[in-house]
Amino acid sequence: MQENNLSEFEIEDQKIIENVELNIWEALIPVVILMAMLAYNIFFVEGQEWLGGYTNQLILLMGGGVAAIVGFFNKVSLKVMFLEVIENIKSVFVPIMILFLVGALAGTWLVSGIIPAMVYYGLQVLNPAIFLPACVVIAAIISVATGSSWTTSATVGIALIGIGEALGISLGMVAGAVISGAYFGDKMSPLSDTTNLAPAMAGTDLFTHIRYMAITTVPTIIITLIVFSIISLNLETTGNADVSGLLETINNTFNITPWLFVVPLVVIALILTKTKPLIALGTGVLLAAVFAMVFQSDVLSTLSESNMKSIFNAIFVDTEIVTDNEKLNDLFTAGGMKGMLWTIYLIACAMVFGGVMDAIGALARITRALLSLATTVFGLFASTVFSCLGLNAIASDQYLAIVIPGKMFKKAFEDKGLAPENLSRTLEDSGTVTSVLIPWNTCGAYQSSVLGVSVADYFVYAIFNWLSPFTTLFFAALNIKIRQLSGKSA
Repeated sequence: MQENNLSEFEIEDQKIIENVELNIWEALIPVVILMAMLAYNIFFVEGQEWLGGYTNQLILLMGGGVAAIVGFFNKVSLKVMFLEVIENIKSVFVPIMILFLVGALAGTWLVSGIIPAMVYYGLQVLNPAIFLPACVVIAAIISVATGSSWTTSATVGIALIGIGEALGISLGMVAGAVISGAYFGDKMSPLSDTTNLAPAMAGTDLFTHIRYMAITTVPTIIITLIVFSIISLNLETTGNADVSGLLETINNTFNITPWLFVVPLVVIALILTKTKPLIALGTGVLLAAVFAMVFQSDVLSTLSESNMKSIFNAIFVDTEIVTDNEKLNDLFTAGGMKGMLWTIYLIACAMVFGGVMDAIGALARITRALLSLATTVFGLFASTVFSCLGLNAIASDQYLAIVIPGKMFKKAFEDKGLAPENLSRTLEDSGTVTSVLIPWNTCGAYQSSVLGVSVADYFVYAIFNWLSPFTTLFFAALNIKIRQLSGKSA
């Protein structure tokens, strides 16, 4: 999902660190303090800048400091913690590079006219009455085809956000619809890394996993589409009355032509042919730069004294294209690579906290505590779900939220006579899709940065993502399609 190129699943061999000196209450101390500081910043500090513009990053580092103190008292050396933090940061090197390229992509796709063209044609096709469910379907199709929610957000997601903003639709709603569709497609695509990782951890095969996962995933996406259809039919938008004015402004500012769609189509084609994501996105940036020189020379000349400098600025720093429509001025702004630094710092700080928690054995201790509560079949499913949710928040990485519970709970599912696809499905229903709901998780940080919408704003509308764990627990509670090792339903 993160485009981390896990085709050989090196992460499957990751050592889970346990510490017999550490008890559950000590393991929870850093978590409780971290959550308390984050809650104070969210609910009691105006503007959420308790410690300045990088408050969340500093809170994560302080949480890591508390975890390190707990580790010292439990005989964990500074060297062990440092090495684990380095391993964690190394694991997100590719996602960080992708973030930089996505920033460059947004800037070059703006000055080349690609994003304006997507908005221009989208405004003529997508009616507000069907816009939100259409966002779900479009994002789902692209994500199934590419196997990546990240690629979906960085391409059609940005365009759909722009169209929604032009129509006057809440950006939280649009982002929630895009994310719901993107994670459905990612989850069901055989090209997705997490869709391959989950069955590998549980001990089943890919297509058995996908077929079994459809039992809970299809009802969830249907409910999501129904809810968004109802919301769309009752929307009061400001966009209908002035769409013609918006179209005229876009057409007067940019040279709009269908040829501009060659660039996103090339990027998607490269992803489909399993080209490395850094190469695919880098190609998108270079092609967009060429198209900007060919089709938007007038736009480039208004941004700086030379066209080449305008392109370099679009790649690396802020770019703002001024029109006679205030709504479009907000839309036609991009931050380039510089705009991704806040998110990158957040991911790095989250990896520090998660690395220290792993090094002191806290992640394993918390997971084992949840496992000890699984005395019934439903309790086993519930413990797996809460373990995945907790690790998404504590370790800040969806891969760890799949790997650690997958290793820890595998034998427990076997002992209950449950087929491994039960575990792999639960890992995806609760680990993969909820990662985007945590602001400091790599997925939550990425999506909020790329779409320009905070997690708090899209959380409620990411219906598919928060509904999925409830669906898997509902099926477990009613014993629906719970497959035993014998192959018969329980």
